[in-house]
Amino acid sequence: MFETVLYPTDFSDVAVKALEYIKKLKASGAKEVIVLHVNDIRGNDSVLRILGESQFNKLEKSKREITETKLNGIKKELVDAGLKVAVRIESGMPVREILRVEEEENVAVIVIGSHGRSNLEEIFLGSVSEKVIRKSRAPVLVVKR
Repeated sequence: MFETVLYPTDFSDVAVKALEYIKKLKASGAKEVIVLHVNDIRGNDSVLRILGESQFNKLEKSKREITETKLNGIKKELVDAGLKVAVRIESGMPVREILRVEEEENVAVIVIGSHGRSNLEEIFLGSVSEKVIRKSRAPVLVVKR
């Protein structure tokens, strides 16, 4: 039923918890997981102005290396659970990128954490998971804290 799963992660505690639910979906027919991390570009212009181009590029390179290391750990965990895994790193606005990847990959279900790294941000900007629920075409499994 849920052969292809999209798992957007920001590496928050609730995103890690969602990983356990994905493993359980294997019993329901899940075969492939697309693990997605979106580098949120909002605020990059301000950081670039403050740091300058050279320091900004070093920071971005460091963030990418950390992201790749974390994603490789997630990939290994899912492969060890018997799932086929594709990893994607995208840059942009998280909701737009999640919905774009959902469409490109033709996923059967999205498994997402209810809250990201910053509860305060979600109060003021609106929850990524809430927007994904409203706009996605696929069912969304929201994992709560």
